[in-house]
Amino acid sequence: MLVPLLLAIAFFTLYERLILAALQRRQGPNVVGFYGLFQPIADGLKLFVKESIVPKSSNKMLFIFAPIFTFGLAIAGWVVLPLGDGALICDFRLSLLYVFMLSSLGVHTIIMAGWSSNSKYAFLGGLRSAAQMISYEISLGSVILAVLVVARTLNFSAIIDSQKTIWYAIPLLPIFILFFICALAETNRHPFDLPEAEAELVSGYNVEYSAMGFALFFLAEYSNIILISSITTLLFLGGWAPFFNFMPFTWVPETLNFAIKTMFFITLFIIVRGTLPRYRYDQLMRLGWKVFLPFGLAFFLVYASLLLALNSGVELVN
Repeated sequence: MLVPLLLAIAFFTLYERLILAALQRRQGPNVVGFYGLFQPIADGLKLFVKESIVPKSSNKMLFIFAPIFTFGLAIAGWVVLPLGDGALICDFRLSLLYVFMLSSLGVHTIIMAGWSSNSKYAFLGGLRSAAQMISYEISLGSVILAVLVVARTLNFSAIIDSQKTIWYAIPLLPIFILFFICALAETNRHPFDLPEAEAELVSGYNVEYSAMGFALFFLAEYSNIILISSITTLLFLGGWAPFFNFMPFTWVPETLNFAIKTMFFITLFIIVRGTLPRYRYDQLMRLGWKVFLPFGLAFFLVYASLLLALNSGVELVN
């Protein structure tokens, strides 16, 4: 899985640059290779051959291992994601909980990178990123509670099987929208990319990194975007299930169905980056704690109450 994932991340960067260029009415990468197709490979080779600079006053061991841990955690989440019926490495009951556990561990690597650099800008970027990721993990968890109540399982394959009749994006539309916005904040993307605000923090927690250290942070960020887009597909759009069961779409391979839906969310991530302005940090935190968290808990209570009422009504009829 590692090689296809790295290739997907590489061409994701090209795809993002081309869409942003189209939004801003310019050409984008078009020199290296046929229509710029080799641009990601050229960028990767450039970062690979550059010299890695370690600041003299930094904690060298943590400084070197922070990007490695970050990339390792980003890769580890893919082992439980089913890309088709049975097409996954590991299938166990708590796969959704496992992904959230890895996401929470990622906060430690960001703090490690910001603190070990011994730079005020990197340290402030690390603190900002840690506070943002912790805040929106709680909001994301409260939003997913409604999905778990409806599906009654934490296993991705079982959640997909429970959407054979109808995708959860339709009855759980408000939850679907809240989840996508929280995913933008959790991955530090526009309009919530405050940890990497180049205007006031130069670049954030990775400001002192170069060459492969910077490349590993870069790969981890884009891997997390593809991962959260895949999770959104699994939770709300039926995973690999075809678009319409009663039409000729059923001949389309399961993995291709999954890829098309995931590409839809990846494209949304890019369009949001090219169109929306950045939030202030106080607005970002207020939105997470005073809007998304209460709304997520409220929707959870509403859907849980509806399910209890419907189940009680069915039992009375029986």
